[in-house]
Amino acid sequence: MSKKGIIDVVLGAQWGDEGKGKLVDIMAQDYEICARVAGGSNAGHTIVVEGIKYKFHLIPSGMLNPNSIGIIGNGVVVHIPTLLKELEDLSTAKIDLKTRLKLSDRAHIVFDFHQTIDGLNEGKLGDKMIGTTKKGIGPAYSSKILRNGLRLGDLEDMDEFEHKLVRLVDYYKRCYGDALEIDVKKEMAYYKKVQRQVLDMMTDTLVMVNKAYDEGKKILIEGANATMLDIDFGTYPYVTSSNPTIGSVCTGLGISPLKISGVFGTVKAYCTRVGEGPFPTELKDEIGNFLLKNGGEFGTTTNRPRRCGWLDIPQMKYSNLINGYTALNLTKLDVLTGLKEIKIAVRYNLNNKELLGMPGNLKRLYDVEVVYEIFEGWKEDISKCKNFDDLPQNARKLVKHIEELIGVRIKWIGVGAGRENIIEC
Repeated sequence: MSKKGIIDVVLGAQWGDEGKGKLVDIMAQDYEICARVAGGSNAGHTIVVEGIKYKFHLIPSGMLNPNSIGIIGNGVVVHIPTLLKELEDLSTAKIDLKTRLKLSDRAHIVFDFHQTIDGLNEGKLGDKMIGTTKKGIGPAYSSKILRNGLRLGDLEDMDEFEHKLVRLVDYYKRCYGDALEIDVKKEMAYYKKVQRQVLDMMTDTLVMVNKAYDEGKKILIEGANATMLDIDFGTYPYVTSSNPTIGSVCTGLGISPLKISGVFGTVKAYCTRVGEGPFPTELKDEIGNFLLKNGGEFGTTTNRPRRCGWLDIPQMKYSNLINGYTALNLTKLDVLTGLKEIKIAVRYNLNNKELLGMPGNLKRLYDVEVVYEIFEGWKEDISKCKNFDDLPQNARKLVKHIEELIGVRIKWIGVGAGRENIIEC
């Protein structure tokens, strides 16, 4: 019987922007395949290697390993202009990925008019805006569920592609009228131009990834967005349009859950979120500004400033309940350096009683009273620390207590932005 491969998963455990890309970049050096399974160009990962920043939106960031194959799975929605621009930008940086990137023929296409519709929908919400990135992700997934969307595989037959495109455009014209202008001829001219380029990267990734597993290869799944933005388990409706939780690994790539080995949750030593919605530990004071500035908390995709707050243990327990983490990657511990006191949220109270779990009713989440534990901070620079024992005593106490409260081992600790600034415990 042949040796089976390994499939490991890196997920965002909070509201996104936890630093998943950095861990993926480090781990990917030992994996033959790195894959994306959900979301689209609304994701953003920044990797710093030898002082150079690389920004990824659609392409798996693990492909910085020159020996890896990248897969964009069927669960991803693909804005082709963004994909090709990302490939071009990385090629300019002397990272050639075109022969190593494989696209699922089942992945749905994000058209430019999906992005326009995203903006129109957001505008209609007025002061109830979701805070979408306006990258067309929601409308593209809507087309998928309405069964009038187009997939990358449709590019194999341009006559059929045009027929489906016209039908999709007619649907949206009936919905939005004169507010939406779509030039079908211009769209067709573009897709005929890029057809060959896309088809050369396209394959049946379902067969490819399962064959690789059967051959004993190591496969790394790179999560996008995060648990609290999950369409089912997040703070709905202030969420993304896909499932960034563990289930998307199976549905977005076509693998059995029995093949999954490690599930690694990435969590900041504090907490951030972008966009609207409840955020129980949010700080709207000088400490929040300290975290924003010291943590460089501006979105890779949107450049929007992120809302900052204290680490939220009830939220992390909920996240672990859904995903079943085998280990945690605690990032940006260095950002807390210089704070006199550091708080951790340990309990939610509602109507003078402890609230267990994460309520689906947002009114209840907005109304929770957060109970904190307070820890002494540290002033020492920890960016050069290579081992756990190198950390200041107060930092070690904080990390061990976080580990105890969540009930999952912390395997990695981030102490700086670079690939080298990480402690493996």
